Amino acid sequence: MTQDQIPLLFAVGGAHMDRRGQSSVPFIAGASNPGVMREEPGGGVFNALRLAVRRGVKAEMLSVRGGDRVGDVISAAFEAAGIKDSSAVFIDRTTPSYTAILDERGDVVAAIADMALYELALPRQLRRRKVRDSIEAADAVFGDANLPSEGLQRLAGLAGDKPLYALAISPAKAVRLKPVLGDLACLFLNRREAFALTGLGADAGLPDLHKALKAEGLRAAVVSNGGEAALVYTNEDAFSLLPPEISGIADVTGAGDALAGGTIAALMRGLPLEDAVREGFAASALTLQTHSATPVFTARIFDTALAHIPAPSPLA
Repeated sequence: MTQDQIPLLFAVGGAHMDRRGQSSVPFIAGASNPGVMREEPGGGVFNALRLAVRRGVKAEMLSVRGGDRVGDVISAAFEAAGIKDSSAVFIDRTTPSYTAILDERGDVVAAIADMALYELALPRQLRRRKVRDSIEAADAVFGDANLPSEGLQRLAGLAGDKPLYALAISPAKAVRLKPVLGDLACLFLNRREAFALTGLGADAGLPDLHKALKAEGLRAAVVSNGGEAALVYTNEDAFSLLPPEISGIADVTGAGDALAGGTIAALMRGLPLEDAVREGFAASALTLQTHSATPVFTARIFDTALAHIPAPSPLA
């Protein structure tokens, strides 16, 4: 495949600093817990995009950041990942950040997202002629719910007939996607985010989720649920997929982003969703086993992980 034949994905969303503090002992709320702090460039779309590039697509991304040291780190991360950086820099602003506290198993106990700059400035960037030209040149478009609803609606309008993928980010932000659910080629979300979109309770089964999400106008989705069975559906078919059991999870941060990035890359290479999602879960499994939201792996390592992902089963 020549460089011109490699599909191009244009993305809009978060690219910021991820800070994670993980307890080295069973976590006690309201107390000082010994542990370790880590930080790295992150953001839902940015994490997914870096994974997608490793799986055979070209990428360009629009985000916003401040003119601070952290912004310089994010800029360098774009260059290192081979992603064209079309972001806007606001010299007098602070780059957004995400700070999470993890327990000894790597699960999130609490998190703070300091991302007001996205809501303030990112939708306006979609009015730039250069952005419209970039979307026109792309094969597919990808956004996350760090964009407010007005920005997501504008992105859907700019995407036109091109496949538009989205990442829900969090239960609080997932509801921003409601006005564009019918425009999406596929939405990537977890079970809590699906409840926020549909109003269903925690006792809902996969058939209930499938019915409720379709009623919201969503034509295709991948709904992850940690180590439990995921829901995968298109207009034509619905499946469940049970991820492999992973011992020694290092950190859950970025696992859902990797699922989206791996799946989208496979879809852009021509695979149907039920096959593409297996690649997404292989990427997610590799992410869970590292302390980085964007793990480095060889093709052989990826293929080994993929061999442990079962085929989706038709939803009963």
